[in-house]
Amino acid sequence: MSLGWMLFAKGDRHVTAELLYDEATRAKVPVSLATVYNTLHQFTEVGLLRQVAVDGSKSYFDTNASEHHHFFVEGEDALVDIPGAQVLVDKLPAAPEGYEIARVDVVVRLRRKQG
Repeated sequence: MSLGWMLFAKGDRHVTAELLYDEATRAKVPVSLATVYNTLHQFTEVGLLRQVAVDGSKSYFDTNASEHHHFFVEGEDALVDIPGAQVLVDKLPAAPEGYEIARVDVVVRLRRKQG
């Protein structure tokens, strides 16, 4: 219950399991990192969160479950929403036999300009 309050009381946000675990630890909520992962995945399975994979090793969980895309700011590990209407995805490949496309996630990677 405490993790739910921590996730959704602050409006739309992007968190990693480690970030939420750190917040819980600071708030004296006695949970393990495994419990945080399990909770995030359960919320994702019922549609309360969207999981956004940025790298093979890092996933963010988005409290805004609506259709939209993301900027990822390299070096800052920040995920920023792009409204869905600002990205057009055209000519998707046909799904293999027996499958359908569930959703398309676009992650646009950003870095600070040099000089």
